[in-house]
Parts: sequence; C-alpha cells; structure tokens
Amino acid sequence: MDTAIDFEKLRGMIGLRVKYRGVYCEIVEILEEDLSVVLTDLEAHLGIQADQHGEAHRRVPKTYTIPIFSNGSTELSPEFLDIEPLALEEA
Repeated sequence: MDTAIDFEKLRGMIGLRVKYRGVYCEIVEILEEDLSVVLTDLEAHLGIQADQHGEAHRRVPKTYTIPIFSNGSTELSPEFLDIEPLALEEA
C-alpha cells in the first residue's frame, strides 16, 4: 500500500466538512510535524478552554487531533480512516 502523503492536497482539505465517529466536524488544520489532522466539532459538544495561566474561563467547540499514521508505522491510522467526507447535501 502506498502511503505517501501529499501535504498540499491535505491542506486543500481545510474547511471540508466531515463526519468523525458520528460527529459532524470541519477540518481546520493539518499538522505536518505531528502528521495529524485537526477537526473542530460543529455540533454542540463544548470543552473548557484554559487561559495562559491555566484557568478555565470559557467554553469552546471540542477539537480532535487525528494522527494520519499508526504509531511508528507507515499504515494509515484507524482514526484517520474513520474520517468520512460529507456529501454536498449533508455539508
């Protein structure tokens, strides 16, 4: 299986709406250093965000950082394979 990743194509996916494990999300970032995709929850699932001093002050949409590859492997991770692009009528 060829697992060469084209980061330009991945960056082109930023803004794409997807479904990840039953939750509607949007791709907001591609982390080349960590070989990960960052998704933000488009539903009402909120997390608490801490400020620079570690104190929680506000609720923000939950984010998911999904590794592209399995640990130490050239195989695509199961989490990455769980990202489903939405049909235009679903987006």
